[in-house]
Amino acid sequence: MTDETPQQPEPVQVPPRLGELLELVDELILAVEGARTVPLSNNVMLDRARLIDMLYQLRDELPDELRAARWMVRERESFVARTNETARDMLERARARSDELVSESYIVKEAVEEANALLRRAEAEATRVRLEAEDYSEKTLAETEGVLSDLLSQVRRSRAELHQARPRVTMPEEED
Repeated sequence: MTDETPQQPEPVQVPPRLGELLELVDELILAVEGARTVPLSNNVMLDRARLIDMLYQLRDELPDELRAARWMVRERESFVARTNETARDMLERARARSDELVSESYIVKEAVEEANALLRRAEAEATRVRLEAEDYSEKTLAETEGVLSDLLSQVRRSRAELHQARPRVTMPEEED
């Protein structure tokens, strides 16, 4: 194993609302770091009401991107379902039209070609629309994942710092 220093993540452009959230997370961290320790214990005393208020505020101010991403996933699923239904309708119409044309012997070849072309266009359009929806959803979810990853990294670093800053408590040896 080699000792490699962990690479610092590249600075992320933080949206204004996210900046407020990061400040709130920093306040939470400072509240925990600055808490007084209970005598003869590693436990700390915290202002429960203040921390709960801060956590409620954090939850209420989660980035709109998270809510938008959840909405977008539901919309994408609905959109894909509608697109698939439209494609099925188009296929049914193409097949019905094909059956009509096949029944007339003098235009059988033309009907088959037209039905196949319509089928290919419908499938291509359905695929294109589905891929665009998936790309958009993936991009938005990736951005949201990056923001959450950065927040998680900050929380982990802060927790690690908190654990390193704790004084070691040694118990006196008992005398017989």
